[in-house]
Amino acid sequence: MARTTHQSVNNDTFQTTRVIALSACHFIHDVYSSFLAPLLPILIEKLSMSLTRAGFLSTVMQLPALLNPYIGSLADRISVRYFIILAPAMTAIPMSLIGVAPSYGVLLILLFIAGISIAVFHVPSPVMISRLSGSKVGLGMSFFMTGGEFARTIGPMVAVGAVSLMGLEGFYPVMVVGILASVWLYLRFRDVPVDKKPSRKTPVGETWKEMQHILIPLSFILIARGFMHASMTAFLPTFIELETGNLWLAGFALTIFEATGVIGVMTAGSLSDYLGRRRVLLMSLIGAPVSLFVFTWAGGWVRVVALLFTGFMLLSTTPVMLALVQENAKASPAAANGFFMMMSFMARSAVVVVVGYLGDLYGLRTTYFISAAAGLLGIPFIFFLSGKKVKEILT
Repeated sequence: MARTTHQSVNNDTFQTTRVIALSACHFIHDVYSSFLAPLLPILIEKLSMSLTRAGFLSTVMQLPALLNPYIGSLADRISVRYFIILAPAMTAIPMSLIGVAPSYGVLLILLFIAGISIAVFHVPSPVMISRLSGSKVGLGMSFFMTGGEFARTIGPMVAVGAVSLMGLEGFYPVMVVGILASVWLYLRFRDVPVDKKPSRKTPVGETWKEMQHILIPLSFILIARGFMHASMTAFLPTFIELETGNLWLAGFALTIFEATGVIGVMTAGSLSDYLGRRRVLLMSLIGAPVSLFVFTWAGGWVRVVALLFTGFMLLSTTPVMLALVQENAKASPAAANGFFMMMSFMARSAVVVVVGYLGDLYGLRTTYFISAAAGLLGIPFIFFLSGKKVKEILT
């Protein structure tokens, strides 16, 4: 029986039910990880935090991402399924307790624990998705990333709704859903073997050497894309409110941006299975800057349509890049994904500060034009992926 399961995981069959189960748990997990932002104003009031101390909370939560390559290296040597199974519960518990934190220090500890769990889930789970997807890795990554993107749309509403019903210090019972998700994952994946090679420990440095032909170009693409991503995810409501004076419209703009991003994530990965990873990346890195430029320049319904296209194009790149990493990672796929996740974190963290500075210096409208231009700078690096020549990529 175990041998049959092992073969089913490693052949070309797309394991639909397991891919959907893991993607659903990605959704549940990321709903909890999105609790901080919507509850931050209440936490600031409760603990009398300054904005600087409040901003540091997010940094502490993301700090474990710097250890992603080492988490991945560990996951390559032991059963990654237990990393994945425990993560929804281990994220749900501390994130559900942030309302009862009696002090700033306790809040920092809770968020740091949640950050470790977030890293532990996101590093090996794409490896499991890759193994369950057979020859349709892009489709599997699309399912997986759709869960995460949809969670970022729903999560803030879940947090606010729970606090509205039960109060900040009383909403902790929502952790039950995350715990049940871990139990469900255990029942679904306890018999899924992992192709670990305990006799051969691959050093993190060796993984970097093996993957640098992919990771170095991707890092530049992530930085270029990061300008557009920071502009739209961090400053879109502010930009719309400044342009229109309508706070409700500002919030709605972010919602439809994320919603079309979900469609983009779902579409791009499966499309890249047929058209090729690099070709789909090229389409996205041309389409997103052009759409962002039109969105910034135009008004009325043209701006709305441009916003839809920007969300679709910009957020569609992640499953394609994840598929690229997994297809090129041989000895240590989890460590390779750890490098990618670490670089993604570093690019987002650095670029959002730059975008904010540009916004203070030149205004958000000009910053959006700059971000669109910066996005185009990622295009040449597509042609360096795998060290192939331009004509090999386009054929």
